[in-house]
Amino acid sequence: MPHINLVDPGLYRDGDPFAQWRWLRENDPVHLHEPTDYPAFWALTKYEDIKAVFRDAATFSSAQGILLRPSGHGADPGGGRTLALTDPPRHRQLRGLVDEWFTVRSVRAIEAEMRTVAGSVIDLAVQRGACDFVEDIAARIPLYMICSMMGVPQADWERLFTLSRQAFGGDDAMTRRFAHLDIMGYFQSLSAIKAANPADDLVSVLVTGRIDGEPLTQQEILLNCDNLFVGGAENTRIAAAGGMLAFIEHPQQWRLLTEDPGLLPGAVEEVLRWTSTPTHILRTATRPVELRDRSVAAGDLVTLWLPSANRDEEVFDDPDRFDVRRQPNRHLSLGFGEHFCVGSVLARVEIRLLYQELIDRSLDVEPTGEPTRLDSIVVNGLQHLPVKLVPSRS
Repeated sequence: MPHINLVDPGLYRDGDPFAQWRWLRENDPVHLHEPTDYPAFWALTKYEDIKAVFRDAATFSSAQGILLRPSGHGADPGGGRTLALTDPPRHRQLRGLVDEWFTVRSVRAIEAEMRTVAGSVIDLAVQRGACDFVEDIAARIPLYMICSMMGVPQADWERLFTLSRQAFGGDDAMTRRFAHLDIMGYFQSLSAIKAANPADDLVSVLVTGRIDGEPLTQQEILLNCDNLFVGGAENTRIAAAGGMLAFIEHPQQWRLLTEDPGLLPGAVEEVLRWTSTPTHILRTATRPVELRDRSVAAGDLVTLWLPSANRDEEVFDDPDRFDVRRQPNRHLSLGFGEHFCVGSVLARVEIRLLYQELIDRSLDVEPTGEPTRLDSIVVNGLQHLPVKLVPSRS
């Protein structure tokens, strides 16, 4: 048995977590992970097991937190109060407030704006010459769009862009902490403005919304603003950038898209499967339960390793091949069941439009340096991808 340590950040920056996940799928798919700086937890790596846990929200709760936290840090402060950290029925009630904003019809209504944003970001990158695909392209499009949807004045978009980069890509914990506090402070001020003058935006929805006749508390409003902002900006950034690296490493797949842009919707699904941006999702068992031949006790932590599920050989043919023509492609990158990603339609359109704009401008993306990965057990993706955008040679 190899040494298994799924909470070593270096594994994701410099190592090969897929080798550990592959061994676990084949030999110990419900693995009791020994305690380290983190408490002991069950690690699930098979597709069907993970899907079953997603499906059973009554047995596997999100309310205590959805990410592993170091020992001694306690439960997530948003537990039981945010869209991501609630169980039914509260989860459905909170989701009901914002669902309409993320439907196919609503996203289609802002698609022209998204295309304009994507085009302007790409044009600016072309003017710069060399750029970082993560920071200068993939990060800006989803962040600008979630800012627009939340009612953030355009004059403040760059401020929140800078704060988000510090909060989620800063070099030290103190920088990240203070930047995140500044984001929360910004939304505290914005929510007060929207409470006095509601408008057609998501923050106004939260400050004016009622559940069982009661308004959300100020803490619930702020935590859900943070939830929507982070979810809307970060996951798409990581997926779009990771997908571009996959196209750089598999240029024949990019050629297929340029020759037949009709493949784009399927290509987006393969990008989502391939990147699997949430490295793990946490659930807490509410009762004793059997998973395969293992006995999980009430209160045990159960982790779902989504990149492993999306490479499960029993579900995906040749799973280590990046293939924009892959069909079917029932990946779990956007979750499943009660907590299927509320922004799934938006994320798919943002990624598709980014690649579409590159194709329409006849641009190729060429690396100018080595990509670097995040040393994170939470987010499976790139920190930097130095590139230049050049006219297509085809």
